[in-house]
Amino acid sequence: MTLRDPTPRMNAAQLEAFLDEVFPQLHSGGRTYFVEEVGPMSARMRCDYHEKHLRPGGTISGPTMMALADLALYAAILGQIGPVALAVTTSLSFNFLRKPAPAALIGEARLLKLGKRLAVGEVSLYSQGESEMVAHATGTYSIPVER
Repeated sequence: MTLRDPTPRMNAAQLEAFLDEVFPQLHSGGRTYFVEEVGPMSARMRCDYHEKHLRPGGTISGPTMMALADLALYAAILGQIGPVALAVTTSLSFNFLRKPAPAALIGEARLLKLGKRLAVGEVSLYSQGESEMVAHATGTYSIPVER
């Protein structure tokens, strides 16, 4: 699985404060993304239902779902390695499974591999209160060399 210690280095509050510091633009127009939980090799994030995230037809847009998946994966990685702002997405593959309900969107990220230079994970997206996935993503992040 990994050579790293599975004990998280950052909790949800620390991670949210870090995101506020390095990505203040994330909350442009009001805060809608929240770190709910950080666990061993995992993180859970929420995107509140808001009109700025809707597409024609009144459903949550694909770019909003992709942003949540990317953020949740980033949160899971930083939870493990600590505040490394320059860890970057190198790939993100996305499968839209069903129309999300008009509710908050939950992203549950799980790391599959955490190496020295690359992290690979998956994210399951759910409408809050629903048990069926609305989307599934897999992604890879490049982790910068420690200096």
